[in-house]
Amino acid sequence: MSEWTWDESLYAGSAAHYPVGRMAYPKALGVGLRDELGLDGQGRLLDVGCGPGSLTLLLAPYFATVVGVDADADMLAVAAGRASDAGIGNAEWHQSRAEELPGELGVFQVVTFAQSFHWMDQPLVAARIRGMLAPGGRWVQVRATTHRGLDGPDELPRPRPPWDAIDALVARYLGPVRRAGQGVRLNGALPDEEEIMKAAGYEGPDRLIVGGDEIEDRTVEQLVASVFSLSSSAPHLFGTRLPDFEAELRELLTSTADHGRFAERRREIETVIWH
Repeated sequence: MSEWTWDESLYAGSAAHYPVGRMAYPKALGVGLRDELGLDGQGRLLDVGCGPGSLTLLLAPYFATVVGVDADADMLAVAAGRASDAGIGNAEWHQSRAEELPGELGVFQVVTFAQSFHWMDQPLVAARIRGMLAPGGRWVQVRATTHRGLDGPDELPRPRPPWDAIDALVARYLGPVRRAGQGVRLNGALPDEEEIMKAAGYEGPDRLIVGGDEIEDRTVEQLVASVFSLSSSAPHLFGTRLPDFEAELRELLTSTADHGRFAERRREIETVIWH
């Protein structure tokens, strides 16, 4: 089986589901980065692999301009709509793969990656971004799992989502190997990101950890959207069987929910900061 390579269908059909199904980054993440980086409403932010703007818009109040870059046009359309709905006027959106940067976007005080760097040619992107950072600029990588919460035996106000059963249902339709675009994402050792960053000339890292342990109320609709927000279960992967899969997923969730609702304990968010 050939190694996975990026293609345009990676998140096809997922954009509208992403902001519904993923748990929002907490305000504490924005405040923590503001304090850690000394943000004062000036300067420029570049958010690479911005998706529907979840981190871009959270940080928009702390910069004069924020620029979101993503390869998926639908993700950018959702991001632009969310910015408009929120009255955020200092955001710009550009369709591009990270490997195609700098693309005449200019220089930035902060460049962020939120749950996106693992999809990229990491040594190439690390080198290109370094040339886009202003003197004293920072690279910020947000590591988080926002589509689902923590497993555990502790009792919550409502039942936890049946994630094992959801995973089994996806595997029954799509097979046991995780899909990714037109191929599959093979399991294996992940690259050593610290080695990659140091080889590219960065110093650090510093770490900031926020959140975790809060209890999140989740609805059936949010859980359905969460499943479709994943590259491994993006809507296009099901083809003509999509209505059947969604019907089974909804039946599973409805039968295990408490009046249509679940509870999950949120995971902590780790932010890695390079100079």
